[in-house]
Amino acid sequence: MADQHYSPGPSPDTVRTQAGEVVTAPADWILVPPGDAALTRRLKSAGEYWVVSEKKGRKVFSRGVWTAAATVERIRAELMTERSTISFKKKKESDARKRLKAQGKYIDEFLQAVIAFLAFHDCHAELADRLAKAVTEHATPIGSGTVARTKRIPVERRAEAAVIAWMRHQTTEYDDMVIPRTRGTRREIRRLLALRSRDLLEAYRLGRRPADNCPLRLAMELLART
Repeated sequence: MADQHYSPGPSPDTVRTQAGEVVTAPADWILVPPGDAALTRRLKSAGEYWVVSEKKGRKVFSRGVWTAAATVERIRAELMTERSTISFKKKKESDARKRLKAQGKYIDEFLQAVIAFLAFHDCHAELADRLAKAVTEHATPIGSGTVARTKRIPVERRAEAAVIAWMRHQTTEYDDMVIPRTRGTRREIRRLLALRSRDLLEAYRLGRRPADNCPLRLAMELLART
């Protein structure tokens, strides 16, 4: 059965179609929130359902699945029984170890991609290492929602975007700016700040001596004290 996609409606028991029509959910249906992937998969294969999601900016957030309450109760009971078995617990532990190993491997890969993007002169190698670790620590945690967690672009581009984002928050006035809520203004400010950050990085790539008030140097000194 193909997914039937809706957005949240004006009241808790309604959804809105892609055409803008407001539809009330059947009386015997309930909204199952996201978070249990196994439950969601089984509900989708068990019968009729509605998928509800909400777009905010460029991101789409799941709001859950509407389906029959009796179906939800039955499948939840089945899952509870399965999850109480020893074999299931062992599989969960094995899966957790695999995820942890994969996460460690990705952190190492991402760190090397950040160092490669920085490409600092040898005289700034120690700073490059500290900066790369700071960016990686911020960007790679599972569920962080940062660009480092997306698989839509190569890791090299993720590393570049993560460095620029980190510098935007740590070496510019961006977080304290009052930005007019006009279309394109925030994007343009971020573009200009990115150019400033790239110029700063280039100075380190060329091996130049940083000024006493260099924002990157000051940011790293502050980070070292925290």
